[in-house]
Amino acid sequence: MSTTLTNIHSRTTLPASLIVAATEIGGAILLGAFLLAESTPLVVALLAVMGALFAAMQYRPQIEEVIVAAFHDARGLATALAVAIVLIYPFFLGGNTYALHLLIVSLLYSVLALALNFQLGSANIPNFATGATYGIGAYTSALLAIHLGWSFWATLPAAAIVATVFGFLLGIPSMRTRDSYLALVTIAFGIVIHQMLNNLSWTGGPNGLVGIPAPSLLGHSFMRPIELFGFRLPSQANFYYLSAALLGLAILSAKRLHESRVGLAWNAIRADELAAKCQGINVVWYKILAFGVDAFLAAFAGTIYAFYISYISPDNFTFLVSVTIMTMVIVGGMDNTLGVILGAFLLTMLPEKLRVFSDYRLLFVSVVVILFLILRPKGLFPQRQRHYGGQ
Repeated sequence: MSTTLTNIHSRTTLPASLIVAATEIGGAILLGAFLLAESTPLVVALLAVMGALFAAMQYRPQIEEVIVAAFHDARGLATALAVAIVLIYPFFLGGNTYALHLLIVSLLYSVLALALNFQLGSANIPNFATGATYGIGAYTSALLAIHLGWSFWATLPAAAIVATVFGFLLGIPSMRTRDSYLALVTIAFGIVIHQMLNNLSWTGGPNGLVGIPAPSLLGHSFMRPIELFGFRLPSQANFYYLSAALLGLAILSAKRLHESRVGLAWNAIRADELAAKCQGINVVWYKILAFGVDAFLAAFAGTIYAFYISYISPDNFTFLVSVTIMTMVIVGGMDNTLGVILGAFLLTMLPEKLRVFSDYRLLFVSVVVILFLILRPKGLFPQRQRHYGGQ
């Protein structure tokens, strides 16, 4: 596979570093324009540009192959440039707190989509309970902070452990079902968790939990602005960098898991469960493990969300949240990390940018999603053939 990418790149006249820089900087500029766009015609124009780019890749596959080959050959530059863009990005938003808020929510949903991708994309396990484990993480951390005075950094691993236990508890009985019946079990689990959060007095009931304290790091409260090199960033920038760090951890985890025996086992189960069993793969264990990994990452995202908003209620973790996360994975491209992240960003920002249509905005969002799926039936960035180092 790597030889094929090298051959593709050798037929291009542009150096890999230039292609990588143009792609990442161009993507950052397009994202910034979309974030700061306030007029509906401009939003529609930017969506048309995105549609044209994906249509070009659909009808001219060599364009995508050249870009993939360039990123493969210049991985160090691509990583360094991506980190630099993430670090300096808030400085170019002009202190726009709404744009920063959209970025934070998009980053958190990207983590949730990557968490689900381990199941839906890697192992073909339909799970409609990601929103529930997201809520378990948020409520666990909030309750520990409010009632026991735990710091954000202490609640983070605690929430992940609690959510992972629930993930395993969901995964074990789910192994007695398959396909649509398994999906129904996860739907039921999500509904049960939502009803518990809504009816138990110690969770705040329908009123939720208020007054979640802001995190602090080395004496710096996340409620205070960031002042650096004469620049003053809004307080939301603290959570932006925290969410970006979590997404970076999720991307690294996705890469390591995909290249490990665990990722290979998940892909084997997705391809043919019976054949995987015949090869000696413990299908039940690897499926349950996928539930645990999904819940672990979802809890991290839920904890950051709870401390960022400082108020949570059961309405933040409904069944619709799980459906939205699943849509992000499918639209972006299952088992493709970049595609999943792009799908999460698109489906997080699009409803906000189309609020001008009021009650009809979800209809317009659905139309846009359908159009993108027509342009790219397998997702914006489809799953690529698995390859190994040295091959």
